[in-house]
Amino acid sequence: MNIFPAIDIIGGKAVRLIRGDYQQMTVYNEDPSAVAKQFANCGAKYLHVVDLEGARDGSTPNLSVIRSVIEQSGAFVEIGGGIRSMETVKAYIEAGASRVIIGTAAVTDPDFLDRALDRYGEQVAVGVDIRDGMVAIKGWTELSALTCFDFCKSLQKKGVSTVICTDISKDGLLGGTNITLYEELAKRFSLHITASGGVSTLEDVRALRDMGLYGAILGKALYTGNLDLKAALQVAREVAN
Repeated sequence: MNIFPAIDIIGGKAVRLIRGDYQQMTVYNEDPSAVAKQFANCGAKYLHVVDLEGARDGSTPNLSVIRSVIEQSGAFVEIGGGIRSMETVKAYIEAGASRVIIGTAAVTDPDFLDRALDRYGEQVAVGVDIRDGMVAIKGWTELSALTCFDFCKSLQKKGVSTVICTDISKDGLLGGTNITLYEELAKRFSLHITASGGVSTLEDVRALRDMGLYGAILGKALYTGNLDLKAALQVAREVAN
């Protein structure tokens, strides 16, 4: 299983939110590229980067910061947050992103998702952000009418290969991840599923690895020291039981 340390960006700074609430923000580092370098030095080969301003507003205010993160880390970097046009997809790919994550627009503009998939294939992933079983959009500020399972079924039919599934209720709380949800997703779909939200112990990492998930995103637990990145990487590499 692949481990994706997370770097969320607002105003050029590395931050964390609680349950996606922009009013509950902690700034952890003024320089996201330094954080990326630190993660890479610990052995991380993958990074998950989100422009939270972009997620909320559909813009790319932190493009130069993200470019620096990519250059400084030398890692496989996936980018999400406000990717709602082919121009934005192109800008991130040209900045060196290995993969872009389409969230809101995958729900509100499926034709755009089709175009992005046609042009960039496996470099396009979809973010499935889940609140009470429903798909949330616009930086988690609104609920769509889609259940997470119906949405994933439609994505699989479209030919999407990778989805990042976040349980919003678990995000930023250090209380453990939603193992039951990911077991069900893994059982129902042949997608490459990355778990996100509340992954905060080695037991979480081990459980997700054992169910054969493609990846897990580690966020607040790394920043608070609750979870050691090198140890998590080691557990993720071990053979599943």
